[in-house]
Amino acid sequence: MRQKNRPLVSKNEADQVFNALGMNLTTAIMVFVKQSVRQKKIPFEISLAADNSKMVSLSDALAASERIWQNSVQNGTDTLTAEEIDAEIAASRAQRK
Repeated sequence: MRQKNRPLVSKNEADQVFNALGMNLTTAIMVFVKQSVRQKKIPFEISLAADNSKMVSLSDALAASERIWQNSVQNGTDTLTAEEIDAEIAASRAQRK
């Protein structure tokens, strides 16, 4: 049973994840809020039943984040702006039609 006033995730764990993604906790919270407003919903599924088969460890998540970052550097996509990303998506969708 969980102790009272003890968070399920420590601030240090959250800081590690968000730092690996290139942001701090405040920025991550703002991303969450902006996506909530944009989508007019919580931007992820919330449920009472946890499916532990889909859980990954913090070290695995950080390693995956690092691999994604390295791939973006190798592909030259690490410096794309949001507008450039949107243009790439639009061009890809136009080619599929």
